[in-house]
Amino acid sequence: MQALITLAAFLLTLGVLVSFHEFGHFLAARCCGVRVLRFAIGFGKPLFTYHAKNKTEWVLASIPLGGYVKLLNGRDSQQVITPTEEFQSFDRKPLWQRSMIVAAGPFANFFLAILFFALIYISGAPQLPAVLQSPPENSVAAKLGLTAGDRVIGWQDLGSSQDNVPLFGDFEPVRSWNALRWSLMDALTGENGFTLELQTPEGGSSVKTFYAKDLPKITPDKDPMLALGILPLVTPLTQWQDLKLGPMDALIFASERVWVITKVSTRLMAGLFTGNTSLKQLGGPISIADMAGKSAQVGWQPFLAFLALMSISIGLLNLLPFPMLDGGQLLYDAWELVAGKRISTSMQEQLQKVGFILLISMSLLALFNDLQRYISP
Repeated sequence: MQALITLAAFLLTLGVLVSFHEFGHFLAARCCGVRVLRFAIGFGKPLFTYHAKNKTEWVLASIPLGGYVKLLNGRDSQQVITPTEEFQSFDRKPLWQRSMIVAAGPFANFFLAILFFALIYISGAPQLPAVLQSPPENSVAAKLGLTAGDRVIGWQDLGSSQDNVPLFGDFEPVRSWNALRWSLMDALTGENGFTLELQTPEGGSSVKTFYAKDLPKITPDKDPMLALGILPLVTPLTQWQDLKLGPMDALIFASERVWVITKVSTRLMAGLFTGNTSLKQLGGPISIADMAGKSAQVGWQPFLAFLALMSISIGLLNLLPFPMLDGGQLLYDAWELVAGKRISTSMQEQLQKVGFILLISMSLLALFNDLQRYISP
């Protein structure tokens, strides 16, 4: 039964996120007057095909590991375009429209993540309070005198200057441990100092400043949160507090959450290429299926939060400047903007082959990491 739930959650995850991503491309193309030849979810043999009146072929294929939107495009050697169809061709559109169509897929994923988080906050979600446990010995928090039971009620960002000075002005309210955790990761990955407003167990208040120069560095073999020493106190579920917001406040808070998660994820992703982040953290389909199944069994809100995080990841992944990804096409567009001419079709085909090799290599590495996590003893 658990295996069926995991499989169903995995297929639902891919289906929802891939469909919305491709629908972003589809909607932008239609708005720009480009004909969409095919909207496909999955690869391989078609299981279901529908031909719409606007000549778009809708396909559900047998291998649910992605999808694509095929546009009318004069640069595609397999397509024959008549003179009367040229005005609907992707390659005939101005640069800004072509770039908008390409970028619409990833940004649809970010928008979907905002909607998912907003639904959680509108419905009301129990949140672990930002009450701290005793910090580990020799951690930054221990040296500053934080103690067990301190509750973080305010946050202030000090920027990345090494000699930043605490402002002690208005603090942003800290709604939960989860919100504080992402703010801490934002500070650590961005090397930004910050100030915490604390409420002591006795009811008093204090302010602690963490300077940028004192923060632990992100490294592949150490947990920066442990070195920082700001960790949550184990709190019974009965003492958790519901976070329930109105529709507008929920959308604003969800947008802020997606922005912070996107910044942190981008920095960690960049760390894969600089050596600050371990390649072992790459996850593949087994990890996604496992997390999807576990979150679905806990409840619809954790599953929706998982979908939001995965949607952000898919948006970021597709913005990488690799050929075959949306980011690669945007890189071609940037070249055209600077050079004043398009990259040649033959060069683009060669780069596509390189991009295919890179993507396959990353996929195999992610799968290898999965096998080590879940199969190797």
